Amino acid sequence: MIPCSNPKAQYLTHKAEIDRALIDVLDQGRYILGQNVRGFESEFAAALGSAHGIGVASGTDALHLALRACGIGPGDEVIAPSHTAVATIAAIEMAGAVPVFADIDPDYYTIAPAKVEAMLGPRTKAIVAVHLYGQAADLDALQAIAKSRGLRLIEDCAQSHGALHGGRRLGSIGDLGCFSFYPTKNLGALGDGGLIVTGDAALAERCRLLREYGWAERYVSHLAGVNSRLDELQAAVLRIKLRTLDADNGRRGAVAADYDAGLKGSPLTLPKRRASGTHVFHQYVARSTSRDALIAHLKANGVEALIHYPVPVHLQKAYKGRIRGGDALPESERAAREVLSLPMYPELPAADRAKVVDAVRSFGK
Repeated sequence: MIPCSNPKAQYLTHKAEIDRALIDVLDQGRYILGQNVRGFESEFAAALGSAHGIGVASGTDALHLALRACGIGPGDEVIAPSHTAVATIAAIEMAGAVPVFADIDPDYYTIAPAKVEAMLGPRTKAIVAVHLYGQAADLDALQAIAKSRGLRLIEDCAQSHGALHGGRRLGSIGDLGCFSFYPTKNLGALGDGGLIVTGDAALAERCRLLREYGWAERYVSHLAGVNSRLDELQAAVLRIKLRTLDADNGRRGAVAADYDAGLKGSPLTLPKRRASGTHVFHQYVARSTSRDALIAHLKANGVEALIHYPVPVHLQKAYKGRIRGGDALPESERAAREVLSLPMYPELPAADRAKVVDAVRSFGK
């Protein structure tokens, strides 16, 4: 079976370096918030063109703490898409805030600025721009809305490590950028991990306090914080992988180009790219009105295809009927019925790419 993602392949690519780095961390004896975390925070922030990086335990925590650092909490509304990983919405509620749904653009699957404007209200305090599948949401329009209303703009970059918008790296454009390093991400750890970037020194300091009980000095809390710390082992791995992030994204782009060429003229609707930036293809997401039958056909032909995401958040049992905006999301619901993700990772062999194309093209024949 050709897997949809394969984090082990990247570990094997860097195996000697990673194994050596892990042994070094174990030998040093400092396992939480040590030199590797500090090094990775500064290196990742610099790679994005941002001033500050704050390592945390997960991408969900990055969003949660970014919201809290902005003073967003109980009673405040945060507008976000429903067509996203549920983590986006969970993080808003972890901060005590109220999520509000806005529908997506059908071409790029990201939150539609016109729909955001329709959901603005007196309690709106922030917009979460989810850069889904590997490219930017419509940041220019979202920034204009946020600026005109005095709102915070928070970038959810869990699927867009290294992507550009207008010549700038995603994560460095809004008030804060939030990243996940789950193993399947473009920049993946060997476990959970996350990071917040910002150009605002005051916001950065609040994030640092919030991630460790609000301690400005050990055991003395200046804010009511949480325990959300990036560990040294994961940071050591991420420092190694960061060096090849752009090259790995280039290889993802080559896989996407092979799919584009091989599937041109097929019944699939292929992914579109925004002219304003780059696409780093965390996922290669196509759509089909016969999606479920196609996935079954691909599985029978040795190809794993997944759905990102099969049920929009507003229709999931935990959220259905209780979040404003959930009754007017036709594009989110249509995407959930039609999208599928084809195998995508930097090490995907050319022969396997060809097999994926052949399996798609044989559907219905």
